[in-house]
Amino acid sequence: MLLVADVNKKLRLAVEDDRGQGLDKLKGIRSTIPAITHVDHSARIQTVDPHRHGRYHRLLQTFAEKTGSPVIINTSFNVRGEPIVCSPEHAYRCFMATNMDVLVLENFVLRKQDQPNATEHETDQYLAEFQLD
Repeated sequence: MLLVADVNKKLRLAVEDDRGQGLDKLKGIRSTIPAITHVDHSARIQTVDPHRHGRYHRLLQTFAEKTGSPVIINTSFNVRGEPIVCSPEHAYRCFMATNMDVLVLENFVLRKQDQPNATEHETDQYLAEFQLD
């Protein structure tokens, strides 16, 4: 289920400079989970049901045990301007052309360092293939 809720006050941080205007307001780190915390300390959250989403729920539990964080960011898989990834081939291409470290496809974990011809990329060349929105 998708909800909007306030980030727990225990996880919030004092914002050094919250006086910015427009996009500058986004630069302040507002919580210990900044990737999901909006400027008003809210977050769009999804709950995961162990009965309907068993495999993903187990992944979240294992991630929490290993990292101390029960949060995984769920986002579309693409880089700005690129169409959303719709196949394993597209996923691998995006993975190899950007500076992602790991790609998980179903039961496979692909580490960039283990891939043939894996190099660190300047993403500008890859991104130039796509028109920005």
